[in-house]
Amino acid sequence: MSQQTNIAAQTAFGEAVVTGNLDALDEIVAPDSIDHDPAPGQVPGPEGYKAMFGELRAAFPDLHVEVEHLVATDDELAFAYTITGTHLGTLMGQPATGKKVSYRGMQISRFDSDGKLVERWGSSDELGMLRQLGLAEV
Repeated sequence: MSQQTNIAAQTAFGEAVVTGNLDALDEIVAPDSIDHDPAPGQVPGPEGYKAMFGELRAAFPDLHVEVEHLVATDDELAFAYTITGTHLGTLMGQPATGKKVSYRGMQISRFDSDGKLVERWGSSDELGMLRQLGLAEV
Protein backbone atom coordinates (compact mmCIF):
# COMPACT_ATOMS: atom_id res chain seq x y z
CA MET A 1 0.00 0.00 0.00
CA SER A 2 1.03 3.57 -0.39
CA GLN A 3 2.00 5.96 2.34
CA GLN A 4 -1.07 8.07 1.56
CA THR A 5 -3.40 5.06 1.88
CA ASN A 6 -1.92 4.21 5.26
CA ILE A 7 -2.14 7.81 6.44
CA ALA A 8 -5.79 7.91 5.34
CA ALA A 9 -6.52 4.66 7.23
CA GLN A 10 -4.78 5.92 10.38
CA THR A 11 -6.63 9.25 10.10
CA ALA A 12 -9.94 7.39 9.82
CA PHE A 13 -8.98 5.31 12.88
CA GLY A 14 -8.28 8.50 14.85
CA GLU A 15 -11.53 10.10 13.73
CA ALA A 16 -13.47 7.00 14.82
CA VAL A 17 -11.90 7.21 18.28
CA VAL A 18 -12.40 10.97 18.70
CA THR A 19 -15.99 10.99 17.42
CA GLY A 20 -16.97 7.78 19.19
CA ASN A 21 -18.01 6.13 15.92
CA LEU A 22 -16.13 2.99 16.92
CA ASP A 23 -18.07 0.73 14.53
CA ALA A 24 -16.03 2.38 11.77
CA LEU A 25 -13.06 0.37 13.06
CA ASP A 26 -14.60 -2.72 11.44
CA GLU A 27 -13.57 -1.27 8.06
CA ILE A 28 -10.11 -0.13 9.15
CA VAL A 29 -8.80 -2.95 11.37
CA ALA A 30 -8.07 -6.49 10.16
CA PRO A 31 -10.08 -9.18 12.01
CA ASP A 32 -6.93 -10.72 13.50
CA SER A 33 -5.07 -7.44 14.13
CA ILE A 34 -2.65 -7.64 17.05
CA ASP A 35 -2.12 -4.86 19.57
CA HIS A 36 1.34 -5.26 21.12
CA ASP A 37 0.36 -2.81 23.88
CA PRO A 38 -3.11 -4.15 24.74
CA ALA A 39 -5.37 -3.02 27.54
CA PRO A 40 -6.02 -5.70 30.18
CA GLY A 41 -8.22 -8.37 28.61
CA GLN A 42 -8.15 -6.76 25.15
CA VAL A 43 -9.01 -9.23 22.38
CA PRO A 44 -7.52 -9.09 18.86
CA GLY A 45 -9.14 -7.25 15.98
CA PRO A 46 -11.66 -4.43 15.84
CA GLU A 47 -13.60 -5.66 18.89
CA GLY A 48 -10.55 -5.22 21.10
CA TYR A 49 -9.97 -1.67 19.92
CA LYS A 50 -13.66 -0.84 20.29
CA ALA A 51 -13.69 -2.03 23.89
CA MET A 52 -10.47 -0.23 24.80
CA PHE A 53 -11.35 3.08 23.17
CA GLY A 54 -14.99 2.78 24.26
CA GLU A 55 -13.84 2.73 27.90
CA LEU A 56 -11.50 5.66 27.30
CA ARG A 57 -14.26 7.68 25.61
CA ALA A 58 -16.71 6.89 28.42
CA ALA A 59 -14.16 8.20 30.93
CA PHE A 60 -13.25 11.22 28.77
CA PRO A 61 -16.29 12.16 26.63
CA ASP A 62 -14.46 15.22 25.27
CA LEU A 63 -11.43 13.11 24.29
CA HIS A 64 -9.18 14.73 21.71
CA VAL A 65 -6.07 13.32 20.04
CA GLU A 66 -3.67 15.75 18.39
CA VAL A 67 -1.08 14.17 16.08
CA GLU A 68 2.10 16.20 16.35
CA HIS A 69 4.56 14.27 14.19
CA LEU A 70 4.03 11.56 11.58
CA VAL A 71 6.44 9.41 9.58
CA ALA A 72 5.20 6.89 7.01
CA THR A 73 6.58 4.10 4.84
CA ASP A 74 4.71 1.89 2.39
CA ASP A 75 3.41 -0.42 5.13
CA GLU A 76 4.04 1.32 8.45
CA LEU A 77 3.60 4.67 10.06
CA ALA A 78 4.71 6.13 13.34
CA PHE A 79 3.35 9.16 15.09
CA ALA A 80 3.61 11.16 18.29
CA TYR A 81 0.43 12.53 19.80
CA THR A 82 -1.10 14.36 22.74
CA ILE A 83 -4.37 13.20 24.31
CA THR A 84 -6.54 15.70 26.17
CA GLY A 85 -9.87 15.34 27.91
CA THR A 86 -11.91 15.84 31.05
CA HIS A 87 -12.41 12.87 33.40
CA LEU A 88 -16.22 12.69 33.56
CA GLY A 89 -16.78 8.92 33.71
CA THR A 90 -15.43 5.79 35.38
CA LEU A 91 -11.84 4.90 34.46
CA MET A 92 -10.23 1.64 35.60
CA GLY A 93 -12.91 1.35 38.27
CA GLN A 94 -12.27 4.88 39.56
CA PRO A 95 -15.11 7.43 39.62
CA ALA A 96 -14.90 10.68 37.68
CA THR A 97 -12.71 13.40 39.15
CA GLY A 98 -13.79 16.22 36.85
CA LYS A 99 -10.11 17.00 36.22
CA LYS A 100 -8.61 17.79 32.83
CA VAL A 101 -5.65 15.79 31.53
CA SER A 102 -3.05 16.22 28.83
CA TYR A 103 -0.58 13.42 28.16
CA ARG A 104 1.65 12.27 25.33
CA GLY A 105 2.26 9.03 23.52
CA MET A 106 3.72 7.39 20.44
CA GLN A 107 2.45 4.65 18.16
CA ILE A 108 3.64 2.51 15.28
CA SER A 109 1.01 0.97 13.00
CA ARG A 110 1.53 -1.68 10.32
CA PHE A 111 -0.93 -2.13 7.47
CA ASP A 112 -1.60 -5.01 5.06
CA SER A 113 -1.95 -4.78 1.29
CA ASP A 114 -5.66 -3.95 1.70
CA GLY A 115 -4.85 -0.93 3.85
CA LYS A 116 -6.10 -2.53 7.09
CA LEU A 117 -4.34 -2.21 10.43
CA VAL A 118 -2.70 -5.55 11.23
CA GLU A 119 -0.32 -4.61 14.07
CA ARG A 120 0.01 -1.78 16.55
CA TRP A 121 2.76 -0.90 19.00
CA GLY A 122 2.02 2.00 21.31
CA SER A 123 2.99 3.72 24.49
CA SER A 124 1.11 6.48 26.30
CA ASP A 125 2.06 8.24 29.51
CA GLU A 126 -0.74 6.57 31.48
CA LEU A 127 1.07 7.11 34.79
CA GLY A 128 1.27 10.82 34.03
CA MET A 129 -2.46 10.82 33.22
CA LEU A 130 -3.28 9.02 36.50
CA ARG A 131 -1.11 11.50 38.43
CA GLN A 132 -2.98 14.42 36.87
CA LEU A 133 -6.23 12.84 38.01
CA GLY A 134 -4.88 12.31 41.53
CA LEU A 135 -5.20 8.53 41.13
CA ALA A 136 -1.47 7.78 41.38
CA GLU A 137 1.16 9.07 43.76
CA VAL A 138 4.29 10.82 42.58
